[in-house]
Amino acid sequence: MSSTIPIHFNFKASSFLQQQQILHSHVVVSSVNRSMKTAVRTTRNPHGRHFYRNYIVRNPVLCSVSTRACSGDGGTEVFANQEEDVDTLSSSSSRSNDGYVALFARMLGLDNDPRDREQAVVSLWKYSLGGKQYVDNIMKFRGTINLTLNLLKSESDSACEAAAGLLRVLSSFNVYRDSVAESGAIEEITGLLRRSSLSPDVKEQSVCALWNLSVDEKLRVRIANSVLLPILVKFLEDDNVKVRESAGGVLANLALSQSNHKIMVEAGVIPNLAKLLNAELEESKVVRKEARSALLELAKDEYSRILVMEEGLVLVPLVGSTAYKSFRPALYSWPSLPDGTKIEQGSKGPSRFGASELLLGLNIQDRNVDLEEAKMNAVVGRTHQQFLARIGAIEMEDDNKSNGEGTSSQRFTLLPWMDAVARLVLILELEDESAITRAAQSIADASFNERMRFSFMEAGAIKHLIQLINHPSDAVRSAVILALYRLSISDDVCLRIEAEGVLHPLINLLKQSESATSQRSREMIVNILSRILDPNKEMKSKFYDGPVNGSKKGWDATRVPTSDGNETIAPESSSSLRTDGRGLVEPTVLSRLVGILKKSHPDLQRKAASILEFIAVSEPCVEKIISADIESGLEAVFQQKSLTEKGYSANDEKPELQSLELEEAGQAVSAASRLLARLLDYDVFRRTINPQYFTKLLRDILVSSIPLHNKDWVAACLVKLSSLSGPNLDLENPVNIEVTLYETIPRLIEQIKSSFSPEVQEAAVLELNRIISEGLVDSTRVVAADGAIFPLVKLLETGTERAVEASLTILYSLSMDNENHAAIISAGAVPILRRIVLSERSNWMRALRLLRALPT
Repeated sequence: MSSTIPIHFNFKASSFLQQQQILHSHVVVSSVNRSMKTAVRTTRNPHGRHFYRNYIVRNPVLCSVSTRACSGDGGTEVFANQEEDVDTLSSSSSRSNDGYVALFARMLGLDNDPRDREQAVVSLWKYSLGGKQYVDNIMKFRGTINLTLNLLKSESDSACEAAAGLLRVLSSFNVYRDSVAESGAIEEITGLLRRSSLSPDVKEQSVCALWNLSVDEKLRVRIANSVLLPILVKFLEDDNVKVRESAGGVLANLALSQSNHKIMVEAGVIPNLAKLLNAELEESKVVRKEARSALLELAKDEYSRILVMEEGLVLVPLVGSTAYKSFRPALYSWPSLPDGTKIEQGSKGPSRFGASELLLGLNIQDRNVDLEEAKMNAVVGRTHQQFLARIGAIEMEDDNKSNGEGTSSQRFTLLPWMDAVARLVLILELEDESAITRAAQSIADASFNERMRFSFMEAGAIKHLIQLINHPSDAVRSAVILALYRLSISDDVCLRIEAEGVLHPLINLLKQSESATSQRSREMIVNILSRILDPNKEMKSKFYDGPVNGSKKGWDATRVPTSDGNETIAPESSSSLRTDGRGLVEPTVLSRLVGILKKSHPDLQRKAASILEFIAVSEPCVEKIISADIESGLEAVFQQKSLTEKGYSANDEKPELQSLELEEAGQAVSAASRLLARLLDYDVFRRTINPQYFTKLLRDILVSSIPLHNKDWVAACLVKLSSLSGPNLDLENPVNIEVTLYETIPRLIEQIKSSFSPEVQEAAVLELNRIISEGLVDSTRVVAADGAIFPLVKLLETGTERAVEASLTILYSLSMDNENHAAIISAGAVPILRRIVLSERSNWMRALRLLRALPT
């Protein structure tokens, strides 16, 4: 036996090339004179994803190439010559091949020479390219995968490439994919890819092996780790296109599992994938397809969708090329901007087939035209998309890819924002209800920042959306209202929406029965109206004609551009409703608004109160508001559950949520208080209200836990109500005292704490000292309870002389209560007082008196 082994290995080493030639003569049947060097992979996996593309086959002996074709048995590959049948040849020589496979499998052993192991793995890799039956022959020998993985640690690029290539082939078959993964292929490939320098071929084979493994959902979690993801992201910028394609394919597969989205986003996948879809860069179709697939999967998460759009890409629905057949461009009209502004016409007339508009749109950036950048982008984007629609080329590529995959009812693509905005506006002009609905929803999703909202406005989306408000389809109306709701967040866009005449259709929708309009749509309508009719805006009376409060001013107007290129006058001062705003005082609309005050969420209550405040500018309007039972609506706002509960217990589980509820309730109360204060200006309302009852409600709110800044209007209403009911409703707790205790004192303390201005702090502490010195009942208790001791002690060091004097006086008054001694001492007052006494400053006698009052 000892003499047999050397002979066997000597034979193996000396005749290796001959064996390899014999082996490949059975496996790779190809002409020696052939010059083709690449074969294209066309196999699909069960998920519809491509495993390999442009697989480069290198035969070191024969320099021959095999062409791959899909056998259709679950991802199996067969490598066959284009002229002869490999299956026929291989069946006639299977016994011979089995012997050579066993030989090369034994040569992979760790006790063999590294060069022999390298030649063995290269030969097995080439042999495996023949198809599944050849792979089956290799997999008959136990330990082949483990020995192949060991070769990934080799210093030879050729050995690493062949080992990774063999793993790539093995993992392409469903039956062997688990065996490859369970042997630790993912970890070994990760270690290989972490090397500082690797040849492009090694990268390609290694990443393609991961591409195959990532087809299995349970393996994606192992691949999507914090070590491997940055490497894959880096490979997206590799010089070799094959490496970029394979890296994109892996990331696209990983994105199919939603559990991987968070770690992929944290690894910076989105910006790097978005670069590959940049229209200014030339990239292979495979890379762009995989990048788009990955981003579309990631964009299914709302947060990730915003990150994708921040990179300049917008989700656009694929509605099918047939939907664009209803597009009818104005062929005989002179070009205009998307928002309706007319472009100055030259000496030549318009083209019959729209060539003038096309050429003007494509070259507008090169012309010396005085246009803003946003308008230029709108023209260029619209020109591109309309031209594609005219020639029937829009969505052509996407339709070809989706043949046999069903309808495109839920499919999307990603476009650069300029083309996406124009495409979405174009879809709004079609007749397909489903297409319009999806386009409006996409506009709403894309209106996430000021630039996008402004871009949609310049592209003419607002005019089409407003025209669609009265569409017979409920789905279209809901989507359109959502889009207008998102767009109206911007003040400039809100002005354009208002100028386009949105009030009348929105009011009509609000008047409809609850069955005709969904609750969600009504809420969004109220939101849009509250933004347009915001009484805090400078033009808060723009919907009223004539003088206000006896003013002879008449019209004080602002010009607002409309979509037809003209301007509309928005008057700032008037007293009777204009035509488009008169529907607001109809009984049905007022009943809807008062009903919102009674039953809705505090945020919606705030907006309804704001609209009613805007309407209540004349006595006839107030009379109609009173007839809608406004008192019960105000009562409901002032009696919210969060206001009636006196604070929260220590066992509350969600203090952040409770704070949010208090904030929202405070805003609703503040808006309702402003409305009440407005209504109290009219005799017709003062004669119907019960001032004692509302005084009691507001006094309860004043001592509640809502934020301090929300109590300003509550205090103002209490003062106004007290003037209606006499000076003293309750001798023990008059209104003015409660206002001072629960609004004035907390506000002054907040100014002392948070203000950076010494003058503001001085004025606040002087006013606080005046209130306390007047002997107001419970004033010192409220000052101490509101946390004033620490800022007053701090003011002894940083304040002006007058502020220090007032602080010493207040602290001395607080020291009269022994319960405050601990707080004063813990605030660090003793050393500060001693420094004042020793320095004999102007207030040292007051400081000495306070020191004596403290237990020091």
